[in-house]
Amino acid sequence: MNKKLITLLSLTTAFFANLGHAAGMERVLCVWDPIGKAGPIATQMEDLKLAAVSWGVKLDVKVLSDERVVAEQLKAGQCDAGGMTGMRAREFNSFTGTLDSLGSIPSYDHAKIVLRYLSDPKMSKLMVAGNYEVAGVTPLGAAYLFTNDRTVDTVSEMAGKKVAAMDFDKAQAIMIESVGASPVTVSITNFGAMFNNGSVDIIGAPALAYEVFELYKGLGDNGAVVNFSMLQVTGQIVLRQDRFPEGFGQKAREFVFGQFDKAMKTIQVATDSIDDKYWMDLPSKDKEGYSEMFRQARLKMRSENLYNGKMLSFLSKVRCQKDPSLAECTAKDRE
Repeated sequence: MNKKLITLLSLTTAFFANLGHAAGMERVLCVWDPIGKAGPIATQMEDLKLAAVSWGVKLDVKVLSDERVVAEQLKAGQCDAGGMTGMRAREFNSFTGTLDSLGSIPSYDHAKIVLRYLSDPKMSKLMVAGNYEVAGVTPLGAAYLFTNDRTVDTVSEMAGKKVAAMDFDKAQAIMIESVGASPVTVSITNFGAMFNNGSVDIIGAPALAYEVFELYKGLGDNGAVVNFSMLQVTGQIVLRQDRFPEGFGQKAREFVFGQFDKAMKTIQVATDSIDDKYWMDLPSKDKEGYSEMFRQARLKMRSENLYNGKMLSFLSKVRCQKDPSLAECTAKDRE
């Protein structure tokens, strides 16, 4: 047989063998979604699963109802990647984990700008911490205050109230105590039930939680949802970097950002599902007061190493880029 033909056949065989090996790289992606496989978070991961095949990875999406278990199994190596909220992901990457900080992303327009920046290859080094890499950030919606007493419409009136604080996020408890309220430790699996049965008076939650956790039961006849974003809740995909091909994380980040508008449609549907009677608007002057209170809280959390300073500075630049007239843009203690 002609030597050139033999060489060509050998190269072709090797190419397809390598292609088959890459396509056969099986990895487990554990995802938190309280609804299950039909939930909005799990559904987004199915889209990622399809895209990952072309990047040489076959993802087995394992949906779990307890976010804590996702994080623990990721650390134990039982999962190769984990999908969780940004607040939970803070232990893996404090930079992206600070996205879910109080008042730092005021609107969905801000969120889109921020997430576009984070999907840029220039930011790739900040996506990695040790062997963990954040391979995508998706919006889960603005967190609003849900209260069982609609007369509580100012910070001073929160004094003495029982407010839910996630068991893994020290920042929440500190913030609650600073306004004279009493933090009550909750988890993502039980905070809805505790609000509904009156164990806590106030919770912070995105619109996606309204139907899922039947929060209308806790709102009752006298409750309200304060129409002011406390923070933007994000969903983040965290990889064990050494278990994926080089460049996988960047491809995933770009893909996930490309799904931003699709995610926003899901958030809008959930927001529209909240009964109009529950929404309560704040006067503009009160919004300014809340914004400054949140800023001071962020500075405090930064000093206590609960929030990442680089991310806070980055988010401040985005806010001032959109609105240079903000008081914080010329403040001496600017983030």
